[in-house]
Amino acid sequence: MKNQRICNQKENMKGCTCTYPNCPRKGICCECIRYHRKMNQVPGCLFPQDSEKSYDRSIENFIKVWNKKLNT
Repeated sequence: MKNQRICNQKENMKGCTCTYPNCPRKGICCECIRYHRKMNQVPGCLFPQDSEKSYDRSIENFIKVWNKKLNT
């Protein structure tokens, strides 16, 4: 029998920084990553907190935000 990992949504919620209301993937990191990858986006948890609230998850925005933050 293979060991299966079980998602601990309750534990994951402690570190989930997504502020999108009613997100069905909140705390289910593997689903969140899969969804945003399929949409050619970056999950909100990888954005700085002040930028995450824009809900612009585009790769272009991710690069722009981090370039600005790192070069300030």
